[in-house]
Amino acid sequence: MSRVHTVDELLDDARASLRRVTPIEAERAAADGALIVDIRPSEQRSRDGTIPGALIIDRNVLEWRLDPAGAHRIPEVRSPDEVVIVVCNEGYASSLAARSLQQLGLHRATDLIGGFQEWKAAGLPTTEAGT
Repeated sequence: MSRVHTVDELLDDARASLRRVTPIEAERAAADGALIVDIRPSEQRSRDGTIPGALIIDRNVLEWRLDPAGAHRIPEVRSPDEVVIVVCNEGYASSLAARSLQQLGLHRATDLIGGFQEWKAAGLPTTEAGT
């Protein structure tokens, strides 16, 4: 029987393969063409706002929309070399999601340290909540 892992162990394993980025680094990367992908639930986006230009992709379809070889991928994913920065609310679920994208071949996938809340706290642009 294989060993069962805790979520903290899964998170540590995922983060070991990521070069996580700060909000300022993410903003610069987006200016250079990186895709910022917001996986937060609609309730959080409605309450807190969004990052301008971020792609909104529900977590439950993320792998299908970003699989470089998949039939259901979005047109923004043109090759496995795309830089993808996954954003969740506080930077936990995004680490697991970014690791999953790496396993699909998006070797430059990563996530935003502190998630949307850290982006907002850094004073970076956001849309207004409820829009």
